[in-house]
Amino acid sequence: MREIGDWAGRTVLDVGCGSGFHLPLWARSAAQVVGVEPHPPLVALARRRTRSLAHVRVLEGGAQDLPLPDASVDVVHARWAYFFGPGSEPGLRELDRVVRRGGTAYVIDNDPTRSTFGGWFRRGFPEVDPEAVERFWSMHGWQRRPIDMDWSFGSREDLESVVRIELPPAAAEEALASHTGTEVDYAVNLWWRHF
Repeated sequence: MREIGDWAGRTVLDVGCGSGFHLPLWARSAAQVVGVEPHPPLVALARRRTRSLAHVRVLEGGAQDLPLPDASVDVVHARWAYFFGPGSEPGLRELDRVVRRGGTAYVIDNDPTRSTFGGWFRRGFPEVDPEAVERFWSMHGWQRRPIDMDWSFGSREDLESVVRIELPPAAAEEALASHTGTEVDYAVNLWWRHF
């Protein structure tokens, strides 16, 4: 992401920040960091995680109605948060509203066409059409960078917990029954757009 558009000294928005896991990372070099999360228990966790970071705020809200003023952020990060292609138009309109000219937005999403986890995702979410997703982002002026990586867990129990969070119950059990060990190859798409 830094190769495409760095966030050092800029205002970063993390849409769907969850428990705030990535907020301290952005805070290392950003001037200001704002996390937005729709689920109150996760907002509370993110606020606790970042309470010692004076230049980080966590707000309750959703991607389709960001609680921020117009042209108030330079860099947006959304990782598995609302942006799955078709149907994301309200969130994209909000990005158009809050991102300053010269800013960059990043959306990180599963790629169901590659990797072991991609196959699991495809079976768990057969309604997600990868070609429709790619057409959607391309038609809205976004570019794609495929990224291959691995999940590596300290224990089988940790892997099983994460798979059960990520997939519907039947798909998770099928995936776990077919896979041994504590590592899984994993592919994502980094979608990005300059404003």
